[in-house]
Amino acid sequence: MATMENLNSFRWSGSLALVALVAVFGGFLFGYDTAVINGANQYLKAHFTLTSVQEGTAGASAIVGCIPGAMFAGFLSDRLGRRKVLFLCGILYAASGILSAVPRTFTGFLAARFMSGLGIGASSMICPVYIAEMAPKAWRGRLGSLFQFGIVSGIFVTLFINARVQGLGDDAWNASSGWRWMLGAEALPALLLLAVLLRVRESPRWLVQAGRESEARQILEDIGGVAHARDEIAAVREVLGQEEGQFTELFGERFRRPLIVAVLLMAFSQFSGINAIMYYSTKIFTTAGTGVKDSFTASAIVGLVNLLFTFVAMAFVDKAGRRALLLVGLTAQVIALGAVGAMFHAGVQGIGLLIAVIAFIAAFAVALGPVPWILCSEIFPTKVRGRAMSVATFTIWSACYIVAQTFPVLNDSPQIGPAKTFWIYAACSLLGLLFVLAMVPETKGRSLEEIESSWSAASKPGAETA
Repeated sequence: MATMENLNSFRWSGSLALVALVAVFGGFLFGYDTAVINGANQYLKAHFTLTSVQEGTAGASAIVGCIPGAMFAGFLSDRLGRRKVLFLCGILYAASGILSAVPRTFTGFLAARFMSGLGIGASSMICPVYIAEMAPKAWRGRLGSLFQFGIVSGIFVTLFINARVQGLGDDAWNASSGWRWMLGAEALPALLLLAVLLRVRESPRWLVQAGRESEARQILEDIGGVAHARDEIAAVREVLGQEEGQFTELFGERFRRPLIVAVLLMAFSQFSGINAIMYYSTKIFTTAGTGVKDSFTASAIVGLVNLLFTFVAMAFVDKAGRRALLLVGLTAQVIALGAVGAMFHAGVQGIGLLIAVIAFIAAFAVALGPVPWILCSEIFPTKVRGRAMSVATFTIWSACYIVAQTFPVLNDSPQIGPAKTFWIYAACSLLGLLFVLAMVPETKGRSLEEIESSWSAASKPGAETA
């Protein structure tokens, strides 16, 4: 176990600094791709003459690619290594950014967005795993939060890029050309990610698993010194010797609880409705009676709040702990989403609605945004971590697809409408709160191997969980 002296020796030069950059750029591309459709969808609808169902398909088109991207990335990263698959993700991001800006048909647009989704799905699975396997346990929460920081930064920057592009011409120009520039700009941060990945090093835990211990030792020594490397390799060896690493292990008694925690946390994070706001905030505020220009301003405010409260999560995730943040954040979400629904039901417009949406975004950014990614990357053993994260990210993107595809239909439905839609999201957040109270343990300040051992101990009769 690393001492305080060891912790103070961790250096931000070399491998650990590159880990931080991978987290930020990987998350940034995730966030950019998530939010760019928010500014483009109204012009896509005009350009391709889309119905409400087709509008939902356009919004969800990247998510369709996220699902297989997440499913296969775990297997590939366990076989080939985290770094190689991340590099492939960067290529997919760059290519899709260009191709989604030049389609002549709606089908061509959907195909380009599907390619982007493959990159999002894979990187959303691998980035948290890579960070968790590289980071010292005392900093793992904060470094893991950098991925979420990158996501919200991408969302925030994209809102301004969308607004800037929109201001270059009238509605006719935006319907013919503006949306192309919004989507094509993704190629630049994708190239920056590829540049970082040319220098980044492989996960030392994966290297030990692959029998390349000397390379792993060198990386760990660069991060925290000789004692840190010795302790980490010894811990990994001990756990690896107890595992077979089969995918079917995930569904056995030993990992049943962590799998349930991972799958349901990811599902609740999406069914709270976060991406209904991120994809369709312009539509939401337009429905509330504001003009399109004011809706873009409101969306920029939402993005800023998301960014600022992610800093709060980064400050407290290794101090207050993962579970505490989830309990506080989910409680606030239930209240805020209930208020949003009530305001739509009462026909309240303007600042009151904006404040309620901002309260939800702030609560999500503190807890249900970053914490599930951190927890899911911590609670599985090295040999199956990649495949376990594939299951978790498959879940989040499947849930995200359902939300993105159904929100326009629910919102426009005379029988349901925006009020009941947001009450549904509030009910899902309440279920998430009850689930955290009942099932989710605390993992702060523990090594990945200690967390893994706690699940094994808990599977024995009469044992307690972590």
